[in-house]
Amino acid sequence: MLQTGPLKSTFKANIFQRAKKVACMMRCRIILCTAVSLALLTVLLLALISPVPHDKNQSDNSTRPRPRPWLALSLYIQQPQISSSDVQPAVRSEAGAFIFHRKLTEGLENTSRVIGKAQGFIIPIEHFAYSGFNIIYLTFDTPDYSGSLSVQAKHVEHKDREELTVVGGTGSFAFARGLAVFAQTDPQPTDVGGTYHVKLQLQLRFPDRSHTNIPG
Repeated sequence: MLQTGPLKSTFKANIFQRAKKVACMMRCRIILCTAVSLALLTVLLLALISPVPHDKNQSDNSTRPRPRPWLALSLYIQQPQISSSDVQPAVRSEAGAFIFHRKLTEGLENTSRVIGKAQGFIIPIEHFAYSGFNIIYLTFDTPDYSGSLSVQAKHVEHKDREELTVVGGTGSFAFARGLAVFAQTDPQPTDVGGTYHVKLQLQLRFPDRSHTNIPG
């Protein structure tokens, strides 16, 4: 009679080893597929969560403050046309103080539309160069502008043409900075009744408060 016991044992052992190898290979494939899936999922999540990179130049431009727009105005300072008894002309004392109250007009003619007033108290002496009195206030009252400008007059030399500095403002001209050029249009022996053409170059902090230029 043939002995089949050892053969069966060997056959079973071979089958078990093959099954073990197949199981090991399947486990490796499962691990590999899982790792690849996790890697792909990680890449997708990073792409969705990570912020979009911006151009460096664009970011610099966005953080850089925008330059303030410039505004050009042209107007005239004239003596008010009122009765002689009520006239308060510009007065110069012996010490050199200069006090005045004038009107602002659109044009050179006396009949031009009045757009405001000019007031000031100037002491053209070196000791008072930085005094708070040495300011010319230009006050505007028009449909387009409502406010005032402060023009520093610490170095007034009483020439036919003066370049002064705008140091502030209110209303439509809040925090304004710029240049004010005063040119006398009709030089007279005294500067009491003279008419001045004023050209303003202003840099506004709040440009939306102003609209159009005053014609000159």
